[in-house]
Amino acid sequence: MSKKRESLIVTEDFTDLFAVTPSRDLNEGKIIQAEETVDGLSITDALKSVTRQMEVSGMRERTISDYNRHVLHFVKVTGAQTLEELTVEHIYEWLASMEVSNQTKLTRLKCLKAFLTRCFHNGWLPVNFWRQVNVRVSTPVKEGAAEQEVMTLLSLLDLTDFVQLRDATAVLVMFQTGLRSNTVAQLRSSHVDLKEKIFKIDGGLLKNHDQIFLPFDETLARLLAALIRQNESIRKEKRTRNDFIFITQHGNSVLRTPTNNIIQKRLRNYTKTYGLKNINPHALRRGFAKRLLDRGANVAVISKALGHSDLAVTTRYLHLDKEEVVGSLRKYL
Repeated sequence: MSKKRESLIVTEDFTDLFAVTPSRDLNEGKIIQAEETVDGLSITDALKSVTRQMEVSGMRERTISDYNRHVLHFVKVTGAQTLEELTVEHIYEWLASMEVSNQTKLTRLKCLKAFLTRCFHNGWLPVNFWRQVNVRVSTPVKEGAAEQEVMTLLSLLDLTDFVQLRDATAVLVMFQTGLRSNTVAQLRSSHVDLKEKIFKIDGGLLKNHDQIFLPFDETLARLLAALIRQNESIRKEKRTRNDFIFITQHGNSVLRTPTNNIIQKRLRNYTKTYGLKNINPHALRRGFAKRLLDRGANVAVISKALGHSDLAVTTRYLHLDKEEVVGSLRKYL
């Protein structure tokens, strides 16, 4: 006989908090020298040294994991062993071996080029021959999450159930702050000021390593307060010790590995169950940025809120279709 799923009950009353009328039918430093082999510095040794440098510099675990995965795959496919034997042909051979979209190829290529660039800066490669290698991809407009879709999802979730309360809170955090899902998963009670309604996030959690303060509204404050109280009860019952804002029913972090985030999986299930679109971490982040733009925020403020180090990244991130550009320009005629 299968065990019935345990359901944790939330005592707070959230009746009508997200009451909406659905608009339609509901059916993403220090240099450490590597040892050289007789035949030159091996790629794997260089990778170990580069990842150690990244760790010392405080780079994100996920970024380091991507370096390891893609560089080791490159070595496996091409059979190349040392840095000095690498040529452009090796890179093209590696790209040709992939049965994936050009967009995915481009993402992996950027990671490999970043690794090779670090090797170049360390003095292990004489020239940066990989600079001109590229993958041509189309750039369709990526829509952000619409506020109506977000509110519809929140109205459908049962906020008296702990897991759905946690997921609803995470969705609203991403939509109101633009934080990445992995950053949200690592938020601690010390990062939230419920009285001032501000997230005070230290640089260690952010990709650009800069501290940032992000405000939120009264609705999110209520959800956070309720979730934090439920977390305390769960940790006491399960005898776990942490101060994460987002935890499992067993009191552990929702971030199992740098690429395995429970909340991301839950959002995918909700989109399928309720027939919603663009309810995923990256769409929520884009929705946050687009909403700021629509309300008159300038690109510099949006860039700072998103944690981008370059305005050019933000302008690409806010990719607008032709009709939106025309509408915006018409205001200044």
